[in-house]
Amino acid sequence: MLKKMLVIGAMSAFAVLAVAAESDARSAATQTIALQDGSIVYVFKSGKMAVEGKMGKAVSTKAGTILKAQDGSDVKMVGNEVAQLDALLKKGMTTDQPQAEPAGNGAK
Repeated sequence: MLKKMLVIGAMSAFAVLAVAAESDARSAATQTIALQDGSIVYVFKSGKMAVEGKMGKAVSTKAGTILKAQDGSDVKMVGNEVAQLDALLKKGMTTDQPQAEPAGNGAK
């Protein structure tokens, strides 16, 4: 019984983290477009795009690919920012946060 409760608690924590990561990715994007297949296209400040698959992971999509939006319109893929989206989804970071400085060797 205790084991089942621990498993349920762990699964709930992962669900909360997944929602937080997606919201961070959405805040880093200037626009999101829902696709007919359940995927989401993120448009970043640079104008380049990334696709989150319906399973919640960043998916590589070739530039120039025509995607179907939920409203039936066509969206032409510009760029392939899969690495940026993957980092946002995995780490829950936004591009607005300052980047950590690399550790120095301490010598001056």
